[in-house]
Amino acid sequence: MLKKLDKLILKAFAGPFLLTFAVVQFILLTHTLLKYLDDIIGKDLGTGVLLQLLFYFSVLIVPISLPLAVLLSSLMTYGNLGEHHELTAIKASGIALTRILRPVLLLTAALAVGAFWFNETIVPRANLKAYSLLWDVRQQKLALDIREGVFYNGIPGYTIKVDKKTGGNGDRLHGVMIYDHTQKSGNATVMLADSGRMFTRFNGGYLGLELFHGHNYVEQPDAQDRAGASFIRQAFDHNTVTFSLASFGMSRTKEELFKQNRMMLNIPQLHYATDSVQKKLHHEEKLLPVQMNAYYSFVRFDTTGRQAGRKVESWQVPPARLAPNSASVIEQAVNRARNLKTYADSSAERLTDLAKNSALFRIEVYRKYSQSVAVLLMFLIGAPLGSIIKKGGLGVPILISILFFIVYYVLSIMGEKYGREFVMPVGLGMWMSNLVLLPAGLFFLYQAYNDSGLLELDFWRRLPQRVGIPALRKITEPEEELVA
Repeated sequence: MLKKLDKLILKAFAGPFLLTFAVVQFILLTHTLLKYLDDIIGKDLGTGVLLQLLFYFSVLIVPISLPLAVLLSSLMTYGNLGEHHELTAIKASGIALTRILRPVLLLTAALAVGAFWFNETIVPRANLKAYSLLWDVRQQKLALDIREGVFYNGIPGYTIKVDKKTGGNGDRLHGVMIYDHTQKSGNATVMLADSGRMFTRFNGGYLGLELFHGHNYVEQPDAQDRAGASFIRQAFDHNTVTFSLASFGMSRTKEELFKQNRMMLNIPQLHYATDSVQKKLHHEEKLLPVQMNAYYSFVRFDTTGRQAGRKVESWQVPPARLAPNSASVIEQAVNRARNLKTYADSSAERLTDLAKNSALFRIEVYRKYSQSVAVLLMFLIGAPLGSIIKKGGLGVPILISILFFIVYYVLSIMGEKYGREFVMPVGLGMWMSNLVLLPAGLFFLYQAYNDSGLLELDFWRRLPQRVGIPALRKITEPEEELVA
């Protein structure tokens, strides 16, 4: 019977989980693409590049989608069982709630382990592929876009202006002006044409302009008169100009150049990078006092103002009895103090940067663990809460899931920020969201195990009695009817 029960519960969980995981993936993928929309639109990337970006970013958001999908599907599964009184029938047969939760708990534990492996193995490679490709996309020029009345300089060495474009594809041009800068002589070479036609050649590798009824103007310095210049004008009825579009093709950067980024490293590599930064930080801290000693001079003067010795600890002369040349000594001291302050500020900034780099590497290590544990945490919240509210479907579970996920997400961002800015230890900051929500999960589990009506009015009416608040107990108790 128990095996059949496990199959029933797992079957009830599998459908909502796959559905919610797909929906969450789609929503988060859309949100991710919107951040990089300006870098993608208008560059004629092609279907292959776009599909690669979609695939890589879909892989990257899996660790974020899993906790939310587990939370929502757990709420829906046990909410449906409670709504159709199946949960009540199972409990009436003598099976405890913990036994009912066990099959999905084991599956969730397997998902958490899989999420950790995914975060450790697949995500660094996907980060390398995704962000190296995104870098190349950002470096690529916008697609050829010659607009009416606007000087276009997207083609290296040329500036093109078109007064009007007609035709179905806008390939008919009127009032064409082309400046040739390839000779490094400014605007000395100009081509004007009344009309023309625009087309591509050699599989889109070149742009062709077929021009009609125009002139070529070339300005040449006059050998006789250095201050003047002469023009060469040449008329044409038909002329074809070809421009290379090689600069519009996307060139791929070597992925090895991005491998040292913390997002592309696994846990052993992150530990190694952290140790390297920490060693460099400790070395800089040890060198700092030695390097600052060069800005100090310890000289003692006697009462007549004469120098008595070097490398002593204090100035043993009153200011009123200093020698006449003491002003230069004070000026040197002020300059050294100013230089010392500048050096101290730059050293502090350098040490702060090293400490932040070390914190960022440790943040990535903790993230791999905390995101995996969050899968179990969301089940601990969703499953008991679903058995309490006894509501399935996509209404109440979605609202509750969004609420808890927003709390989890905000706490995760805050904890990462606090760890990065040294407000709290990095480990505590990265685990803060899990630690804050864990008591809520345990509370829901306790209430569900004891069949508590958490959402019923009587539960909150009796709550002051349980916590021992006499004043509130008196208010919440119903008044007895007076008998005449």
